[in-house]
Amino acid sequence: MTDFNQSPKLTLLPAIDVADGKAVRLVRGEAGSETSFGHPVDAARDFAEQGAEWIHLVDLDAAFGRGNNTSVIKKVIKAVRDEVSIELSGGIRDDDSLKAALSTGVKRINLGTAALENPQWTEAVISQYGEQIAIGLDVRGETLAARGWTSEGGNIWEVLERLEQAGAARYVVTDVNQDGTLKGPNIDLLRAVAERTDKPVIASGGVSSLDDIAALRELVPTGVEGAIVGKALYSGAFTLAAALDVAGD
Repeated sequence: MTDFNQSPKLTLLPAIDVADGKAVRLVRGEAGSETSFGHPVDAARDFAEQGAEWIHLVDLDAAFGRGNNTSVIKKVIKAVRDEVSIELSGGIRDDDSLKAALSTGVKRINLGTAALENPQWTEAVISQYGEQIAIGLDVRGETLAARGWTSEGGNIWEVLERLEQAGAARYVVTDVNQDGTLKGPNIDLLRAVAERTDKPVIASGGVSSLDDIAALRELVPTGVEGAIVGKALYSGAFTLAAALDVAGD
């Protein structure tokens, strides 16, 4: 049996979801379920001080098509980009929004709805930007959820096959029913996705305890590279520093 401390590390991406200029968390991605946790720049600096290598930054208003938080997002990126790599998500659906997002100095863009609604554009973006693009797969059962999780986007395995053929570099997999609920990640879903691709998979949604992080770390050899952690950090279930320790940092 491999000593746990010698097993490959899991990369943690603490999440900062921004709505109306504030750091918030949603329950199951539903608009109107926001709980505010203060200023996003303060959250980012706190995560950087605790040792984060990545931050998963989301413009929720852009994702829901109700405006944007561009100025606040830029302040967050400027505050920590020298210390932390940033993955940006929310409302990136065309050339203009993609170029604007990349121009902020983020390391990676997470495409969600756009990857489902405009496959040709997504394939072109994957081809042009490669590792700078991750594809967000938000799943209910075996059905993908699109546009702020309010509509359906097809069967996950059919879409994954198409994205594989297009050469997608990385997938961010969220079980919508677990997200923001602190009920634990969907290990079976993550294992199933990892079995169907040789590209890295990032787990998102449901992490509630250090045991969950340990369980996700056990999936690293199967292709689960990292985990996005949100509500558990804000609710005080554990500190990022403690989580990074369990993840292998």
